[in-house]
Amino acid sequence: MQPVERDFLTEEEVLKIKNKKIIVERLGIVRDAFVLACFTGLSDIDIKQLRKQNIITGVDGEQWIYANREKTNIISKIPLLPEADKIIKKYSSYFHLRETGYIIPVPSNQKVNAYLKEIADLAEITKNLTFRFARHSFATLALNYGMSIESVSKMLGHNQIRTTQIYAKVTEEKIAKEMAAFKNRKKKA
Repeated sequence: MQPVERDFLTEEEVLKIKNKKIIVERLGIVRDAFVLACFTGLSDIDIKQLRKQNIITGVDGEQWIYANREKTNIISKIPLLPEADKIIKKYSSYFHLRETGYIIPVPSNQKVNAYLKEIADLAEITKNLTFRFARHSFATLALNYGMSIESVSKMLGHNQIRTTQIYAKVTEEKIAKEMAAFKNRKKKA
């Protein structure tokens, strides 16, 4: 069986999108939903269905997302990074939340992916950007920053670690960091 290749954004690319000034409201909303997914690992449908009651105080006293994944019906428990929390707070008084109960007014997947191509152009990202990149980017970056595959798997709402391993891209930066740690341990021996 051929290994599945998943495209992802580097941290620099995620930040380019996050920090890009966008004045067109529909693009700004999609950008925010995409960036929220990059910092939570939620899929487009899970972001679309995110409600205020999914944001709770976790075991550490910090804000967490507790939400059932649409695809697997498994609960994802995700501590909110400051970037994700900021986006959720931005939409807390938005008319969409008052009218529907959902935090971000995410359009259809087809529109989202079309808008993401516009956003990629604005942010000078050359990859063929789709919403799937956000989830893949979250998983890859979390694993490369040293988060355990078990924790990433739990946050992604996967049934099996094997599913999460698809995202386990070993970047050159991770190899360099681990080799440096190995060299340091070897010197001490």
